[in-house]
Amino acid sequence: MKRTIEELTTLQPVVMKQLQTIVEKNRLAHAYIFDGEKGTGKRGIVSFFIKLLLCENMTKNVPCETCRNCRRVDSGNHPNIQQIEPDGQFIKIDQVRDLIAEMKMTGVEEGKKIYVIHHADRLNVTSANMLLKFLEEPDGHVVALLLTEQIQAILPTIRSRCQHIKFAKAPRPVLVQALIDKGITNSMAATVSMLTNELDTAYSLANDEQFVLARKTVLKSIETVHQNVHEALLLVHEEWLPLFKEKEDMEQALDLLLFAYRDMVAIKANQQATCTYPDMYQRFNDMALHMTYERLSLQMQSVLHSRAALNRNMNRTLLMEQLMLNLQEGYTFV
Repeated sequence: MKRTIEELTTLQPVVMKQLQTIVEKNRLAHAYIFDGEKGTGKRGIVSFFIKLLLCENMTKNVPCETCRNCRRVDSGNHPNIQQIEPDGQFIKIDQVRDLIAEMKMTGVEEGKKIYVIHHADRLNVTSANMLLKFLEEPDGHVVALLLTEQIQAILPTIRSRCQHIKFAKAPRPVLVQALIDKGITNSMAATVSMLTNELDTAYSLANDEQFVLARKTVLKSIETVHQNVHEALLLVHEEWLPLFKEKEDMEQALDLLLFAYRDMVAIKANQQATCTYPDMYQRFNDMALHMTYERLSLQMQSVLHSRAALNRNMNRTLLMEQLMLNLQEGYTFV
């Protein structure tokens, strides 16, 4: 899904300005690392940056999007641009060798030659060392763009020869609106945007029947423990444990539970709070009115302690029974 320049600017205002300033002030380096989580717009901004370098009709430091070069960048057919992806698990030495040979050839067209390495953290040892030698002999006409989600996995010697462009996490409201635009309800968009920063992953999660059931079960457990702890313990055995069999599923469920208590604290502090569960606003507001901040804090701590115990491989049945009892004790009416 191609993002517009306006969308990219909303997503990464600092990075976009940084790149425009580099071109405007003619401070182009020979190599850059674009470092950010999945979903932060790296690929779209790479295309934008390349257009900044190659556009024939730039206006106010914005590529025209319609000239021959801009169109070829979009279609992936510009002869001066080379891109490589991992071949299987790694980027292999033959891929880097072919790339370097291409960059050293006399250009088919005048102007800058640009190469993009996606998932640069997956260069194997030999391919990384070959790339390093090429980076150590910069050619003024060649620009390297290395994309990564794990910069620490790239050789320090490669990192030291590149300008570091750090991508911020996508603003949550931007992700929520993008999900709503794709047909996801506001409530579900608000929930999944707390679990991932990546649009496609969030969209898949929102449409996953297992996740929809998980969300429903977590919210049901909050209602149940508030009303009757014995019913809550029954729910643990009949619904919670059969549904959350894998450790990862249980971790996610505990995160969803924690977000619910955070919502209560946020609503208690500010009636206009942004929530993980907007559909539960009125109910959480009613519950929060009857609880002190101290009690809500104890309930959140109980969930966090259970999360830590899960990672220590505590028996899950015992863990959940203890959690329900601890949560019930937190409900002291004032």
